[in-house]
Amino acid sequence: MNKLISSKNIDTAVDILSNGGLVAFPTETVYGLGGNAYSDKTVASIFSCKKRSEFNPLSVCYKNLESAATDVEITDYAHCIAENFMPGPITLVLKRKVGTNLSLLCSAGLDTIGIRIPSNSIALDLLSHLNFPLAAPSANTSGKLSHTTSEAVNEDLDNVAIIDGGKCNFGIESTIIDCSGEELLIRRQGAITADELAKKCGFLMKKIKFEEKIKKFMLKKPVILNATSINYNDALLAFGEPIRSSCQKTLNLSKNADLNEAAANLFSMLQELDNSDAARICVMSIPNTGIGKAINNRLISIISF
Repeated sequence: MNKLISSKNIDTAVDILSNGGLVAFPTETVYGLGGNAYSDKTVASIFSCKKRSEFNPLSVCYKNLESAATDVEITDYAHCIAENFMPGPITLVLKRKVGTNLSLLCSAGLDTIGIRIPSNSIALDLLSHLNFPLAAPSANTSGKLSHTTSEAVNEDLDNVAIIDGGKCNFGIESTIIDCSGEELLIRRQGAITADELAKKCGFLMKKIKFEEKIKKFMLKKPVILNATSINYNDALLAFGEPIRSSCQKTLNLSKNADLNEAAANLFSMLQELDNSDAARICVMSIPNTGIGKAINNRLISIISF
C-alpha cells in the first residue's frame, strides 16, 4: 500500500526520508524515487523498489550547487553550465570528492556521480528541508517508461510514499553531460539540446551514446565467484554462514543472508578486500533472485571486464 502525500505536507515526506524510507516526488522532467544518498541501505532499497537487475549509476539531487560541492569536484565547465541551466532539466557527471559520504551504490562503485538541481518548486522545497541529498532515479519499475504523474507512479510501484505534485512539465528525462574529463560529452540527450548548450555556453558538445562509454567498476585482485573453499592467502566475501577456513581477511555481506543488506555492503566491502594483502577475493554464492540478480550481474561484469 502506497502513502499519498499532499504537496502542502512536506514535513511528512521529510520524516519518511530522514528515517531511511523512500519518497517519489515530482521534478520538472519526470517523477523521481528519492532516498538518502548517504545511506547504503537506503540506496539499495531504491534498486529493490525499481526491481533493477543491474547496478547502474543513480543521479543525486541537491538543493543548490554549493551543497553539491561538498561531495563532487565542480569544474569550470560545470560552473558555466550550472549558471545557465541550473536549476533545470540537466544532470552533470562529476568526480566524487575523496572522503564524500555519498553511497558507492549511487555511482555503482565508480569515481564519478551525476548531480541534479531540479527546478520543480516541490522538489526544491523538499530538498531544502533535508540535511542530505537524494539519490533519485526515475520513479518507475525498471524497463518501464518514466512517469509524469503521481497516479502513474502509484499504479506501478509498491510500498512507497508519493508526493502528489501534478503533472511534470517536460515529460522526458534530463540531459546528461559528463564534465569529469578534459572533453565534454553528452551521455544522454534530453530536455536541453546540444544547440541550446552551445548557444548559451559558447562551446560545442560531442554526442555519444552512454552505453558505449560507460566505465566499469574494476578491482586489482582476481575475483572467484561461487566459492566453496578458500586458500589461506585469499580474502573471503561471505554471504550467510561463512566458509570455515583460515584466510587473510573475511567480510560478510549479510550474516542473516539478507539480499538488501548484501547490496548495501557490496561495493564498500569489495573495495576493502581489494585493498587488503590477500591474493584473491573469493565470493560465496549469492541467490539469483530479487536484488541478488543485480549483485550477481555486477560481480560477473567485474571478472569479465
